[in-house]
Amino acid sequence: MGKYQRILILLFNLAGIISGGAQELLTVEEAVKIALENNYQIKTAQNELKIDELGVSPGQAGALPRLGANLSDNNSIQNLSQLRNDGTLQERDNVKNSSLNYGVALEWTVFDGLRMFANFEQLKETKKLGEAELKQAILTTVGEIMITYYDLVQQQQQLSALDSTLIISEQRVELAQNRFTIGKASKLEVLNAQVDLNTDQTLMQRQLEQYKNTKIQLNEQLARDLKIDFSVIPEIFVDHKLTLDELEAMVASENPQLEAEKINKRISELELKQIKAARYPSVFVTSGYNIGSSKSELGFAVSSESKGFNYGFGATLNLFDGFNQNRREKMGKVALENADIAIAQQEQELNSLVNTTYQTYLTNISLMELEERNEAIAKENLDITVEKYRIGIIPTIEFRTAQLNYINARVRHSNAKFQAKLSEIVLKQLAGNLDL
Repeated sequence: MGKYQRILILLFNLAGIISGGAQELLTVEEAVKIALENNYQIKTAQNELKIDELGVSPGQAGALPRLGANLSDNNSIQNLSQLRNDGTLQERDNVKNSSLNYGVALEWTVFDGLRMFANFEQLKETKKLGEAELKQAILTTVGEIMITYYDLVQQQQQLSALDSTLIISEQRVELAQNRFTIGKASKLEVLNAQVDLNTDQTLMQRQLEQYKNTKIQLNEQLARDLKIDFSVIPEIFVDHKLTLDELEAMVASENPQLEAEKINKRISELELKQIKAARYPSVFVTSGYNIGSSKSELGFAVSSESKGFNYGFGATLNLFDGFNQNRREKMGKVALENADIAIAQQEQELNSLVNTTYQTYLTNISLMELEERNEAIAKENLDITVEKYRIGIIPTIEFRTAQLNYINARVRHSNAKFQAKLSEIVLKQLAGNLDL
């Protein structure tokens, strides 16, 4: 009886896992919400976007004046000897000299070939690039979490299937033992039944191990305590309404990777504009207010003081730099061509991926419907086989075959639903329309 008690304990624990018991029921929506708040990759992308947002300012672009303060205090002690024009000689030791100057100075570039305006637009585009990268990080993370979550649902269904086959295997051992007791079966039949039961128990233990490890993986993705226990929903529901035309249109307008390539092209255009600005003069104005004083114990003036405004303007123009300006402009144009190539390549890769994934999606839906019918047939066949085995009109091997056919049909059906859901998630991820 100890053997059967262990089976009952295993089934009792499994029932608690599948039903959830007192565990928290974690829905996929709640998992996504937790990830958006906690996930490390998303937090990093959000901080990178904050850096880009802080950089969008006229000052960062060089369009605002620069104002600085200066202070200098110089002192000296010297031994001096002076021969004057009238022939007199004057000598003194430890002569002290000091000068103090302080003030503010302003410098403002008022024209630089419109480089500052192109730079300001580039900062705005960099911010948009950060937004696209954040969107991609969110889509990638949410997609991974959804896949892990529905993998748990699939594993939970497989545990339920293994639970059913364990019960059947236990009944088979009991029937074989009873038949052996009354002399209607050999010891070999009992041993075969026990071996098959042990095999099913091993499969159950392995499946439980995988199920618990996947829970740890999901907790890691949610950036929360790895030991938090929870249950998931019992069924996978697949969206059957996705159409290829709508997906292709959404990829063209919403995919963050393609959007990032278009932004990179705009940045390349602005960088070329900044390079060309070097052909124009750069004009700047300066102003300031300074206060100065100096003292000397020897000389024609023993002290002096000054204070007041100063102002002016200047201009610079590159007349010749060894043809470097031409080279920089040519390199900028090549970079712009590469940006166009990157957009075309990204569009082709995304369209190819959408089309192949959509075909997989259609196949998986078809297989899901087929496996659902197969499971129903296998269940009916198993029910008939069990009744025939009870009355002893079929051999053990036929019973085991029907049992395995049923468990395999349930596993295939569960896996087909998971694969169909996986295709749905990838398609919506590519379209930038994953439910968040």
